[in-house]
Amino acid sequence: MKIEREINVWDPLLRMFHWGLVLFFSVSYLTAEDDSIIHPWSGYAIIGLLFFRLVWGFVGPRHARFKDFMFSKQETTGYAKALLKGRARRYLGHNPLGGAMVFTLLFSLMATTVTGLMVYGVEEDKGPLAAVMSAQTQFVFPSIIATAQADDDHDDEHDGVGELLEEIHEFFANFTVFLVVIHLVGVFFESVYHRESLVAAMLNGKKREGSQG
Repeated sequence: MKIEREINVWDPLLRMFHWGLVLFFSVSYLTAEDDSIIHPWSGYAIIGLLFFRLVWGFVGPRHARFKDFMFSKQETTGYAKALLKGRARRYLGHNPLGGAMVFTLLFSLMATTVTGLMVYGVEEDKGPLAAVMSAQTQFVFPSIIATAQADDDHDDEHDGVGELLEEIHEFFANFTVFLVVIHLVGVFFESVYHRESLVAAMLNGKKREGSQG
């Protein structure tokens, strides 16, 4: 039986980013209701990881670069149709659906962390956006809060801003969890479909040599 040669696909820094993101997002999500410093600092760690990924998406190795998995709408829908028919090609890097998921996850995580910083600045008067949010609370948000909560008895505009931002922050955090679940289902399905463990590939960086996208 012929044994296919394995080649390096995912570089060490990308793998560290991936598993670091898994760790810190899990910690951040599970400590959302805590008053400890763990939640904001795990958020800072996520921001640092996202900044690295943004840079690595332009200067990293081939399969880490955004252009490697930036597919057109036609390519993505075509891949989805081929997948349903059992004719989808195998990609060494991200396939079109996987690439779309990566971009969506990155956007959702960015929205989660930015709104988290805004909440931290308004409610705790801490973090890099504290001064900015203080100014915005005084001059921009009051009119928004007044419109959105016209029938409420909120006397404290500061609290109103915090509540609004916290709802947005929680929405994106939960949306990210939803995306993660879909991502895990996709990883399981593709692992079975192509008969290779994508989890193992993200641990050791290797995939068997074959079709390339």
